[in-house]
Amino acid sequence: MQIDIRNLSFAYGHRAIITGLSHTINSGDYLVVQGKNGTGKTTLVKCLLGLNSVKNGMIFFDGLDINSFKQWTRFGYVSQDLDSFNYEFPLTVEELLKFSIVSRKAPHNYLKLLDEMGILEILNQNINSLSGGQLQRVFIVRAMLNNPDVLILDEPTASIDAQNKQFFYETVNSLNNSGKTIILITHTESLENINYTHVMNLSLDMSVDIKARVLEGKFTL
Repeated sequence: MQIDIRNLSFAYGHRAIITGLSHTINSGDYLVVQGKNGTGKTTLVKCLLGLNSVKNGMIFFDGLDINSFKQWTRFGYVSQDLDSFNYEFPLTVEELLKFSIVSRKAPHNYLKLLDEMGILEILNQNINSLSGGQLQRVFIVRAMLNNPDVLILDEPTASIDAQNKQFFYETVNSLNNSGKTIILITHTESLENINYTHVMNLSLDMSVDIKARVLEGKFTL
């Protein structure tokens, strides 16, 4: 999927958050969006996911205006609030994943995805008993259930330790190498272990700096 952002502007009331942002994300890109709190990183995600209403002509998916777009299962999303995730009733990992399936092709896929994430053994565990790293991987599986074209990750390593962080980047690099378009939102994350193609830096003054990385070949850790 090609995503065209054309002079995107967004405000909460009279408070402008994003002004005049333009960038094209091609299929297979790995875009890292960086910036301090308040620079509009999560606002941009919400615009791309249709959670924030934007004017016609600002965002296009494969040439189709976002306001006419209906195929939202082509996006997978992992939010930054996993540490506050909680259910008031017992729910296993398998039950959570089954409840999240939209595509008919997905039911037999979650076992394979859990295995690839190295967490197949937690299939029957209560979701509230998982560590931060386990929960993060479960939600990546959940985001991948319907075989999306684009995976959006909002501050995904904020509450996990160094070992799980390394495993996370290995996993996401592998997903990108397999053809998934990745949009990674981060506050101050080092780019050392990230197989990115572009970096977008957002500033509090609403300026935007976008740099492309020339890759001779994609790597994995």
